[in-house]
Amino acid sequence: MIRKFINWFNKSEDDLEDQLVLPKNEAAKFILRVDGIRIATLQCENGEWYFKYTDDFKKHSGEYHRIVGFPDLNKTYKSESLWPFFQIRIPGLKQPAIQEIIKNENIDQANEAALLKRFGKKTIANPYELITAV
Repeated sequence: MIRKFINWFNKSEDDLEDQLVLPKNEAAKFILRVDGIRIATLQCENGEWYFKYTDDFKKHSGEYHRIVGFPDLNKTYKSESLWPFFQIRIPGLKQPAIQEIIKNENIDQANEAALLKRFGKKTIANPYELITAV
């Protein structure tokens, strides 16, 4: 029984997260911020993720650390998979409470952008807030 409880919260190799994809037709934009400063934008389109620091952050870059994995302030990063910094915002999908939310809100549990929209605003791993841009 204890093992089952622990497994709900662990992200294991056979977990549903391994099946997450970004659908080619998915488009979304997020703003990463801290202390009221817009740090960066994260967006997806045509099956790819893009990360770019904002001009606002560049003005304050001496006050804040750059995000791990994104050292260049002037580069637009591109990837077919969501970077770990953002992946950690999606909770373990085996958790009963998470499964209930997914079911009740009719969220595609394989769509990482949809999951990030729903669960990605805050994490205990860092102070950054991820806001869905309109």
